[in-house]
Amino acid sequence: MTTNKLKLCMGDEAEFCLCNTALSMIPLYSMTEEDRPDALLGSYPNPVNIVDALKTFIDIVFPGKITPGPMARDDLGLFLVRRLSEGWRLLRPEIEKAIPFRWKGEAARMEGSKEPVDALTEATRIMKAFLDALPGVRTLLIEDVRAAYEGDPAALTFAEVQLAYPGLLAVASHRLAHVLYKMDIPIVPRVMSEWTHAQTGVDINPGAEIGHGFFIDHATGVVIGETAHIGNHVKLYQGVTLGARSFPMDEHGNPVKHIKRHPTVEDDVVIYANATILGGDTIIGKGSIIGGNVFLMESVPPESFVTSKHPELHIRKSSEHKP
Repeated sequence: MTTNKLKLCMGDEAEFCLCNTALSMIPLYSMTEEDRPDALLGSYPNPVNIVDALKTFIDIVFPGKITPGPMARDDLGLFLVRRLSEGWRLLRPEIEKAIPFRWKGEAARMEGSKEPVDALTEATRIMKAFLDALPGVRTLLIEDVRAAYEGDPAALTFAEVQLAYPGLLAVASHRLAHVLYKMDIPIVPRVMSEWTHAQTGVDINPGAEIGHGFFIDHATGVVIGETAHIGNHVKLYQGVTLGARSFPMDEHGNPVKHIKRHPTVEDDVVIYANATILGGDTIIGKGSIIGGNVFLMESVPPESFVTSKHPELHIRKSSEHKP
């Protein structure tokens, strides 16, 4: 292709093609402020700022995990003030943008149960309450670090757990997002949890209730649903699912919201790799052990040991194998 032809292609023809495509796409975007599948996202909460805020607050509950470098105890107060200020700057505007979805979100609009409030005032109130909750989050995470160290013979230092374990990052992120979820903040907690999902392979809905001393060993592939309740000193291995058995529908064929759909796991339970436990009525009793690859849709009493019957294995020497 000659230079003149290239200029023509990149000029008049390309410009015409781009304009024509843009004109054909404009009708596909809704310009209203309604919560619609074709809505423009420009005025919605910004996922980049939300994730940056999450990283900032992780750095507050685990100083040095995100921002490395030596830190003297005399400098800790100033570090925390600076990071708290940065977290406030990033997160408050996104909460302000999210609050109107309490009443204009599709589910809320259908239910008609939420009254509008002043988003700026409410966002400021939420941020103050969120900061007040951080000492409690830090206290829980210290127990989670200890649970990981004590629950994994391969862990030789607490530092290793704090710096390297993806399960701890997932739990830290969840504990922060859960505070916002409990304050009825739409969108923001889920953006946080899905970033964590992408980073660690752990998918914990921010609504899940999780007690203290929680440990996810190996982490990858764990799924914990919105209405799951997990007690104290619970240990999960990779691939565990605490999911819903079914989705009840309303008279319009839409999934019913705000009902318990996911299991309850009581204190001191261990659930081994790739176990699947489903249903809002399913309760795993205190002190139980659920074996690997178990598929469970019914409750088990305390101190149960649940295993599944595996197909019979046949082992022979490779020399005996016949094509």
